[in-house]
This record gives sequence, structure tokens and C-alpha cells, in this order.
Amino acid sequence: MSVKTLKIDGIDVAIEEGSTILDAAKEAGVHIPVLCHLEGISDVGACRLCLVEIKGINRLLPACVTEVSEGMEVTTQSSQLQEYRKMVIELLFSEGNHVCAVCVSNGNCQLQDVAIEVGMDHTRFPYNFPKREVDISHPQFGIDHNRCILCTRCVRVCDEIEGAHVWDVAGRGADAKVITGLNQPWGQVSACTSCGKCVDACPTGSIFRKGSTVEEMIHDHSKLDFIVTAREKKEWLR
Repeated sequence: MSVKTLKIDGIDVAIEEGSTILDAAKEAGVHIPVLCHLEGISDVGACRLCLVEIKGINRLLPACVTEVSEGMEVTTQSSQLQEYRKMVIELLFSEGNHVCAVCVSNGNCQLQDVAIEVGMDHTRFPYNFPKREVDISHPQFGIDHNRCILCTRCVRVCDEIEGAHVWDVAGRGADAKVITGLNQPWGQVSACTSCGKCVDACPTGSIFRKGSTVEEMIHDHSKLDFIVTAREKKEWLR
């Protein structure tokens, strides 16, 4: 594979062709905030937090799905980008019912962490207060759609790592939501292996283990990293 050279925030980076700007930023030690990205699964550019500026292009592009090119000059931090990222987080809070004080992931939530990182202390948008259900039909897990940000991590980790294809997205716009088994209650989906990967992949408290109380649930993404790495290195076979 050929190597591409580029600049990220003025830092020279050389990286394999086909890599994304996000990969190159990590190589350069440059932090770009993400929510829908998770190591080991494919990227979809859903959250738009990783938008970056590229010299010569008059629109912002998501770093997680934009491939590097020779001589590319990327800016990851600017007043415009900071404002866009803050707006994205404000919209996520206003579109859902995120009440951190009573959430199982309070203090261990990536949405909460990014909100602090971008300096959000309120939202300029009116809250929608949508009516969203909670599904606790599964014997071990539950999903609270009020906390879901449609990052689709659960969908991708179930498809690409577990191979069970339990999760999907249904509806459009404000009516979109993640579903299990073609919109069956989670507990009735025979394809579910109860592996818990979707729980660990979720960046918020939307998918949780039953019995968890406020601030008690900790996501362990290292489990997913181990599985992906072990398969790539053929250290672990099913």
C-alpha cells in the first residue's frame, strides 16, 4: 500500500492510503471528539461531531469517513468547528429526554463528557420532550429510548462483531429509533445471544443491564477491542 502525506493542524503526518482523517489525527496525537465512532466497527458519520475543515474545500467533512489524500491540509480546531460541535450536542439534548441526575451512566457517559468538552451549559433550542418507550422485556438488559442518540453503535457491533443482526433502525426523522427483531420486544427476539456487546458499545445509558442504578453502570469498551484484535491476529477463533 502507498503512503499519503498530509498536515493536520500544522503537524506533518504520513499514513497508509485508505486511512481516514480520524486515523491520521490519532497518528498525529490530535484529539477529535466523536460519539458514533468506536474502534473495531465500521464508521457511518452519524453524529457529525468529527467535522473538520479541509483547505480548498468549502464545506465541512466528517473525519471518520473521509479518506486522506496527498497534500491534504486539515484543521480540526477553529471557532467555526467549536460552534458546530456545541450546536450538535445541544440538539442531541433538546431532541431527547436526557436527565443525567437519574441515569445509570451519569458520570460515565460519552455524551456527557463531550458536552463538558465543548463547553455546553445549556441549549439554545426548545426541548421536544418526545414520548419514548422503555423496553425491559429482555431478562438481562433493557433499552430506554429516551437516552438514545441514534449513533447506531449497537446495530453495528451486533452485526459486525457478534453476527446476530438483532438491531436495526426504523422510522425517519424525529420518528427514527433503534429496534430489535423487526420491531419485536427485545425479550422475544430469538436471535439475541445475550452477549451484552450492545450494552458495552452504547455511549449513553440507553442500553443498560437490569439492576443498575444511578451512576452505577460502567461501559467496558476494552472487551470489544479485545475481540476485534484477537480475531485480526487469529489469537482467538470461534
